[in-house]
Amino acid sequence: MRKPIIAGNWKMYKTMGEAKTFVDEVKGKLSASDVDAVICSPALYLAELVQMAKGTPLSIGAQTMHDKEEGAFTGEVSPTMLTDIGVTYVILGHSERRQYFNETDESVNAKVKAAFAHQLTPIVCVGETLEEREAGETVSRVSDQVKKAFQNIEGTDAVNAVIAYEPIWAIGTGKTATADDANEVCKEIRSAIAALYDREIADSIRIQYGGSVKPENIVELLSKEHIDGALVGGASLDPASFLKLVEAGVHE
Repeated sequence: MRKPIIAGNWKMYKTMGEAKTFVDEVKGKLSASDVDAVICSPALYLAELVQMAKGTPLSIGAQTMHDKEEGAFTGEVSPTMLTDIGVTYVILGHSERRQYFNETDESVNAKVKAAFAHQLTPIVCVGETLEEREAGETVSRVSDQVKKAFQNIEGTDAVNAVIAYEPIWAIGTGKTATADDANEVCKEIRSAIAALYDREIADSIRIQYGGSVKPENIVELLSKEHIDGALVGGASLDPASFLKLVEAGVHE
């Protein structure tokens, strides 16, 4: 049985005060055993939120990182910096990073390797554009992204990753893939992992759905065989909404 994981991606939202208020409101209301609850905050807040969440079921993650441990990379954050302050998760390859900051399948692969080398759990994002979907290329595109993200990654590491299927056309648009459609693509992702490694690893790895997830649709999504959680944007910004999403995972 795969443990559900609900991860909030705050993107470029909240002040430090708002972030601290959020963590104060949710950290005492989470169950440690039933679901993994993660907040991926702006880098500026990570150290403070890690300290606030210590001893609670809430984990803190980063939204991206560089693959190098150090160097002349102005504005970047390294995996060493993240582990040093106690961060445990990192989102890699989000479509916004690919679209606006020129991330590629190859750079995502380098970051996945770096994450595992530094005991960080990568949340590896894959997903198709509307044009690719309408052209019937969803499965081939997503499977190719999975294959390239996990290139030269050992199965003993890969099994601990989280994969987030985020159809690009559904992110922040209010549009959501139907639960059946999302489940079918997550099934194909699992098949891609099985082809890379084996069925045991494929059956163990956790696959999230992301794309306009909210309390109103989370229960149906989590009821599907191959969907093990959600990577949530806007609906993770409100404490009450985030707790409802996590509660849905508890009763999944």
